[in-house]
Amino acid sequence: MNRAALFVLADGRFPAGGHAHSGGAEPAVAAGRITDAASLERFCRGRLHTAGLVAAGLAAAAADGHDPLALDAAADARTPAPALRTTARKLGRQMMRAARATWPSAALDDLAAARPHGAHQPVVLGLAARAAGLTPLDAAHAAAYEAVSGPATAVVRLLSLDPFDATAVLARLAPDQDRTAAAAVAATRRIPAEGLDALPAASAPLLDITAEQHAAWPVRLFAS
Repeated sequence: MNRAALFVLADGRFPAGGHAHSGGAEPAVAAGRITDAASLERFCRGRLHTAGLVAAGLAAAAADGHDPLALDAAADARTPAPALRTTARKLGRQMMRAARATWPSAALDDLAAARPHGAHQPVVLGLAARAAGLTPLDAAHAAAYEAVSGPATAVVRLLSLDPFDATAVLARLAPDQDRTAAAAVAATRRIPAEGLDALPAASAPLLDITAEQHAAWPVRLFAS
């Protein structure tokens, strides 16, 4: 097992396009829901246990070898907001480019051919983890970390929040990330008996609503 590959995959400098996205933090800042480290932590915890859990489940299932096209359809069903589906596929396309250059694999090539406009990012993330020799738990950890690190990094820029405070938020959320990854893998293990309905389908209506509003802004710092 190439466990060091997990650090490459989860590194914010991995060229998968995440730096251009705030994970919903930009509209939350504009609405006054994120104003400091404490409110950032509340936002990130909520995102982790909803969108983050869903992403971790999809990533774990892809890393476990389940059909990526079926998982992509399952991701669509779990992403009701058109703006978020568009974002997920844009990020998936960029992740695919980075992953194929870093860990070439037939599975990534096949998905890229089947979804030329991009598959959902968590599905591509899971396939990349599998190509890198990582486990479903590793893939779930990478997805869970991304769910909170993206907003934390964005808020440093949006509010000029002290980076030390933002990093402390991520550290305090570490136990929640562990539990989220474990729940995602537990759901993946139920797929043979229950099908893809076993995967998490947690919803975050406010993230959906603000994503649609944010997509219509004429000027914005982040793409989503």
